[in-house]
Amino acid sequence: MGAPVLPVDLPKAYRLLNHGPTVLVSASHDGTSNVMAAAWACVLDFDPPKVTVVLDKATRTRALVEGSGRFALQVPTVAQADLTRAVGGVSLADDPDKLTKAGVELFHMPGHAVPLVAGCSAWLACRLVPEPHNQQRYDLFIGEVEAAWADARVFKDGHWMFEKADPSLRRLHHVAGGHFCAIGAPVNPTAD
Repeated sequence: MGAPVLPVDLPKAYRLLNHGPTVLVSASHDGTSNVMAAAWACVLDFDPPKVTVVLDKATRTRALVEGSGRFALQVPTVAQADLTRAVGGVSLADDPDKLTKAGVELFHMPGHAVPLVAGCSAWLACRLVPEPHNQQRYDLFIGEVEAAWADARVFKDGHWMFEKADPSLRRLHHVAGGHFCAIGAPVNPTAD
């Protein structure tokens, strides 16, 4: 083996995989709306489409999701790096003006009560699939995607097109400790 290989401390091992797209999780219940950043979200199923996201017990957003049974995942852009870090680093419980200070603009799509964050590249409106054991033990929430939208400048005909879009529209990937990377140029392997 030619490349040097170093051991990774097990408490940091998650960082080897923790560079998927960062998402913003939004929810609303009883007149309160909130947005938080989450790095641990992924696709679970295709038909019907389902996603998972980890929501710590200490987050205000989790309580809103549990109360309303709805949440949205959205994919923030490079232009929203400061906003993403701000909503991920401050709790609504500590600062009721968190969203205003972070520059979050919320909007709604017709027929969907969940608030969405303006300026993202994609939005998924989800219905909570209750799994009390997973939620309590692992902080793992499952959502069935009821509707999805994407910015046509970066997603069209079922494909991301970052190479054709302004770099500020690329998605963010949280590495650790408030450090983000942007998705790079596409790699197209040759087919046999």
